[in-house]
Amino acid sequence: MDFVLYTITEVLKGVPNTIMISIVAIIVGLIVGLCFALIRLKHVPVLSHFIIVYNSFFRSTPLIVQLFILYYGLPAFIIFLNDQFKWHINPDIFSPLMIAFIVFSLHAIAYLSESIKSGLQSVEFAQIEAAQSVGLSRFHIYKEIVLPQAFAYALPNIENQFIMLIKGTSLAFAVQVTEIMAVSHVIANEGYQFITVYSVAAAFYWLLAILLEFLFSKMEYRTTRYLNTRTT
Repeated sequence: MDFVLYTITEVLKGVPNTIMISIVAIIVGLIVGLCFALIRLKHVPVLSHFIIVYNSFFRSTPLIVQLFILYYGLPAFIIFLNDQFKWHINPDIFSPLMIAFIVFSLHAIAYLSESIKSGLQSVEFAQIEAAQSVGLSRFHIYKEIVLPQAFAYALPNIENQFIMLIKGTSLAFAVQVTEIMAVSHVIANEGYQFITVYSVAAAFYWLLAILLEFLFSKMEYRTTRYLNTRTT
């Protein structure tokens, strides 16, 4: 029992990084993903094709490979720039946690841009035409009509992606980020009680997922009422 309590106390130290990585990634993913979705719907030349390739790469390659590419590739790239331009940038300027922030954000953008794009396409064009007929500007049409409904339609996918990010942070220990899995790995190797330690880690991920599901259920209730008022 003492070892279980010790494990819980220690694993708790990795929870903040797990949550921070996920929150940063979901915020960046929503903001940039929205921009990407709008660019694709507008069929902006060159940029649309770039986004298609970008999404394909980050959705089709393992997250751990993306982490390794940036973790090992970024310092090598900085060294190359230093040699070419006689700069003196520290190759280790990006901490492992910063690398995790970047990679998880890039990963989230690829998935969320597709979810947001589907949400935008779900908004009935008749509503946009009606808003244009009464003289609303494009900005107000998107702000008051299109984006709220698109967010409501995309919310279940956003929830799934948030939970996937929480679970995905377990890979960040591979690049020396101290999160739930990293702490659990150290304790398990020290005490040789692998089942106990990893069961505690699983419980933490489960509790975080349950909390997210609760929060999103409240949001989905509100958005469902909003959509019902729009369709009645």
